[in-house]
Amino acid sequence: SPNTEKPWQSQPHMKEKFYKILIIIKLRNEPMQINLTGHHIEITPALKQYVDAKLEKLERHFDHVNNVHVILTVEKLRHKAEANVHVSGNHLFADAVEEDMYAAIDGLVDKLDRQVKKHKEKITEHHGRHALRSVRN
Repeated sequence: SPNTEKPWQSQPHMKEKFYKILIIIKLRNEPMQINLTGHHIEITPALKQYVDAKLEKLERHFDHVNNVHVILTVEKLRHKAEANVHVSGNHLFADAVEEDMYAAIDGLVDKLDRQVKKHKEKITEHHGRHALRSVRN
């Protein structure tokens, strides 16, 4: 009869590694979820497409962006764009205020892009130090 034993049944430490690999694959394959909310502004298809296109920039720099909630607000001549971004292991927040909503979205994405790059550098540095420690030991 064929061996139906799972690899981790004889080696329990393999089960944890197996599940970590599955989680990483799942996170990398899930598209970034974007929630867009408007306060005192109608979210037109053109505005949604603009936000979606701009936020793709974040995913190009770091593929572990899970969820983005963007809030667009208009108060008199102030156009405000703010966002909460959930990345692996952290939450980022940025906002931008301009006289034009498209300019506010541009400013918001620029700020988020800098934060995402910084987050990625921290993770890379941490893993690099960890790798150096294991080589030294």
